[in-house]
Amino acid sequence: MSRRIVVCQTQEDLFEAAAQIVVQSAPFRSDRAQSYSIALSGGSTPQRLFARLAADPYRSQIDWSSIHVFWGDERNVPPDHGDSNFRMAKEHLLDRVPIPSDQVFRMEGELPAQEAAIRYEDVLQRAFSLKNKEVFPRFDLILLGMGSDGHTASLFPDTAVLEETTRWVGAPWIEKLHTHRITLTPPVLNAARRIVFVVSGADKAQAVQAVLEGPVQIRQYPSQVVNPIQGEVLWLMDREASSRLQQTPLIEWEGDKGMVIG
Repeated sequence: MSRRIVVCQTQEDLFEAAAQIVVQSAPFRSDRAQSYSIALSGGSTPQRLFARLAADPYRSQIDWSSIHVFWGDERNVPPDHGDSNFRMAKEHLLDRVPIPSDQVFRMEGELPAQEAAIRYEDVLQRAFSLKNKEVFPRFDLILLGMGSDGHTASLFPDTAVLEETTRWVGAPWIEKLHTHRITLTPPVLNAARRIVFVVSGADKAQAVQAVLEGPVQIRQYPSQVVNPIQGEVLWLMDREASSRLQQTPLIEWEGDKGMVIG
């Protein structure tokens, strides 16, 4: 696994850096690539990233007709619900860019969670043209956030889904939230070509340090489970989120020079 940690001075710089990474990763208009698969993250953090991608100069640099959109996790709510990850992405990104509707694959949060998980596995199997479920789908890019408790996607502390090895999509019960969630499982995350964490705020600093510099305690800090075998992990964070790191080599983001990924 290749891992890099990039630190930005401000939140504005953080979302600018994230937008640059997505654009550099995705097909340019002139590429006419066959397809590019991206799994979006939910919550409040990605809104500003999505808004940037939906506006120029970034909007015009991506071949949106090549993009196939998926989700890393979803709340157990209808797609028009205020808490829906799909609705947030739709309003801030998908409605503003020319992605064909048949290339958007949402998790059906309005269904019972276990049923939604099973159905999404079938969606992934068809979308990735996999003959069986012994081979995991390999996303080109997965965007992830991290909570102050160290969770990512809907992989929360002390949930059995953290130990999943065969299922593609899980429907864990999250006791502290008193609800089920639908989420991609660790083996699917770890099959990705590139994973980008976008983490902001001083309330994440303790978890960032624990995940990146502490002992491996996956049930306590689920983000530690993200460890792609043949992929890259890029952590983008603002100065506040990185403030407790002491041992990890950091790359300072220089916005005027852009970002180069390889």
